[in-house]
Amino acid sequence: MSEPASETRSVIVERELSFPPEKVWRALTQPHLIAEWLMKNDFEPSAGHRFNLRADWGAVDCQVVSVEPNRTLSYTWAAFGLESVVTWTLTPTGTGTHLRMEHVGFRPDQDQAYQGAKFGWQKFFANLEQVVARED
Repeated sequence: MSEPASETRSVIVERELSFPPEKVWRALTQPHLIAEWLMKNDFEPSAGHRFNLRADWGAVDCQVVSVEPNRTLSYTWAAFGLESVVTWTLTPTGTGTHLRMEHVGFRPDQDQAYQGAKFGWQKFFANLEQVVARED
């Protein structure tokens, strides 16, 4: 039985980081830091702001959907026919921050994009952790 076309999949990555939300937030929202773990960009943490993420393989068109400093950030992610949304959620813990990233909107026929995102976000997360650890 085939899935209805409206069914979409999500990539979810979660990490426990031993740093306060404020520190993690900086790495998620400061352009020079985003460039270190994700891609070159012209990001601004304000709702409605349109920005691009640029890499050797191309660019991603994005728009900030919502911003709640040190808590949540979401933006659209449009590339190669993929219309999706990335949402970051920061939850303080006794030892730091629980960071959750959910990338939603992969259609069943976008398996390559879905698999690529699953692989890519793992790599981005590893880079993000290094940036946060170094940032003071």
